[in-house]
Amino acid sequence: MNTVAQTLVDWLKSLGVDVVFGIPGVHTIELYRALPRSGIRHVTPRTEAGAGFMADGYARVSGRFGVALVITGPGVTNILTPMAQARADSVPMLVISGVNRRDTLGKGLGHLHELPDQLALTAMLGPAFHLDRADDLPAILRQATLALTSGRGGPVHLQIPLDLMGAEAPPADPPDPHVAHTVCNLDRANRLLDAAQAPVILAGGGSRRAGREVQALAERLGAPVIQTVNARGLMHGHPLTVPASPSLAPIRDLIRLADQILVLGSELGPTDYDMNGDGGFPQTGAMIRVDIDAAQLARHPAALTLQGDVATIIPGLTRTTPAPDGPARAAHARQAARAALPAGYDAEVSLLETLRDTCPGAIMVGDSTQVVYAGNLCFDHDRPGGWFNAPTGFGALGYATGAAVGAALAAPDSRILCLIGDGGLMFGPGEVLTAAEENLDITFIVFNNHGFGEIAAAMRAAGTEVLGCTPTPPDLAAFARACGLPFTSATPDTLDPTAPGPRLIEVRLPRF
Repeated sequence: MNTVAQTLVDWLKSLGVDVVFGIPGVHTIELYRALPRSGIRHVTPRTEAGAGFMADGYARVSGRFGVALVITGPGVTNILTPMAQARADSVPMLVISGVNRRDTLGKGLGHLHELPDQLALTAMLGPAFHLDRADDLPAILRQATLALTSGRGGPVHLQIPLDLMGAEAPPADPPDPHVAHTVCNLDRANRLLDAAQAPVILAGGGSRRAGREVQALAERLGAPVIQTVNARGLMHGHPLTVPASPSLAPIRDLIRLADQILVLGSELGPTDYDMNGDGGFPQTGAMIRVDIDAAQLARHPAALTLQGDVATIIPGLTRTTPAPDGPARAAHARQAARAALPAGYDAEVSLLETLRDTCPGAIMVGDSTQVVYAGNLCFDHDRPGGWFNAPTGFGALGYATGAAVGAALAAPDSRILCLIGDGGLMFGPGEVLTAAEENLDITFIVFNNHGFGEIAAAMRAAGTEVLGCTPTPPDLAAFARACGLPFTSATPDTLDPTAPGPRLIEVRLPRF
């Protein structure tokens, strides 16, 4: 009979896991005993937060769940931020941690890495499982499998007490392939769509793997397709594409003038629909919503809700004749959105377009920095699922370095462009060294304005003295050299990302 740790590793292998991210410790030695003969690749980040962001980036690009192995106590608290980011963006992530011996839990005896209730921390963010008896492992793994492979996605935590890691455990059951369940009234939906003269589609992250289906539906309806951040790249260059934020006034006008709104896999959250917090998003109570999550469908009023996977439901949505002016409405919205960008953002979007055209099909992983903010407002990427970043949802700084590593491991034949500011880089600098160590094709493009420029601008706008926004960045040439990376210093006009990674490019910007 295998140990608990060996059964866990065998279960991961049976689910198609080919890489895990982790930092070993005394509480997870048994897991590391089981890994070498499994064939699963182990990648070592420099922090547990890096492990979580790597698992996130891997999941977004691969379409499978990412896996992070951490120790109890500080390992778990360090990975809470990536778990919260994954929850906000519906990214499936499994965190396997140790925990102290069962006979010590909750007693406050001062054991190494002790927490009053470790599971309570992660249970706020998603399903959290504690193994109390080795014989219970197969049942827990069945529940974890369901949580990781069905529904909207998010973080799952499994903690194993130190005294059970090496205990004998029964084998886990072979995983059953999950088939997305669909509950919907397509007849009524089709009547509503057929009667519309000016339909509009709002495509969210739940549609990012249904690009062909979304495009075919848009053409049947004659409907412009407005893409939130996590849906960008679905219909690059298509006459019906509107790759711009619903927070922009011209896009809100397009929605306001629609007589039927079809929402595909979007939570309608403020970080996409009301970035400026002005409360000006149009009332959409008459919309049709499609979402895999019943709880999500209940959060906003709608004329009709269709529960199920977007790609499964879309083929059943039909229309006799497409609305005739869809391409014209989409073109007007695209042009007006670009014209409505805040001062300076048009140049940032032009830079992104140059990067896209210079490195076609690249995956762009972003952090909280102005060029990413600009792209989130208006940018037509050329790869479905190839534009993602942290500012939506939870908004964790330092996301991009780790997520870029995960993306590169999920798509080893793709270019990865990591877009990050000098401030954000210091939240996760060690993961640049991981990229070098693993020889990954990542170009870290660091926009250096010597601090937190966006926050300083917000302080000025609020009439507040700028304070705490000027942390000194490192000498980026020396930093790259310390990581063993080629280094280039450039301006936005001279930036050339064509050489393969791993490498680091500093983009020099004016001090704010």
